[in-house]
Amino acid sequence: MDIKLANWDEFKVGDKATISKTVTETDIILFASISQDFNPLHVNDAYAKTTQFKRRVAHGSLSFSLVSGLLGTTLPGPGTLHVSQKLDFRKPVFIGDTLTAEAEVVEKFTKKEGTLKFLRIRTNVVNQENLLVTEGEVLVIIL
Repeated sequence: MDIKLANWDEFKVGDKATISKTVTETDIILFASISQDFNPLHVNDAYAKTTQFKRRVAHGSLSFSLVSGLLGTTLPGPGTLHVSQKLDFRKPVFIGDTLTAEAEVVEKFTKKEGTLKFLRIRTNVVNQENLLVTEGEVLVIIL
């Protein structure tokens, strides 16, 4: 199997990529299972109806997981090690929302005499109304 690994030299500040997905009930249940976060706001319709949201809210980390997928497959892609992240959840995400994650390279730098190659990437997730639901910044090493 041929896998094209990310090449630090090929990236430039301003490079961007996106990925989109519509959130389903199945996504929320599977995410609850893998994360062990069964907060009733996420998984219980009756409870969620009693909250200010009036319906179930997806896990905040579910929206960020699109960013993780984007980093690992597209920008930068295979051969990337996620080192750190800063993250803010701005708006709730609901079943049926279509999310688009965007990653943009904002800085390139090296450490240890060029042996460690880093990219700083701004990340945003918007919903189908182009409302910002998640924003952040990640630092990755290109292996």
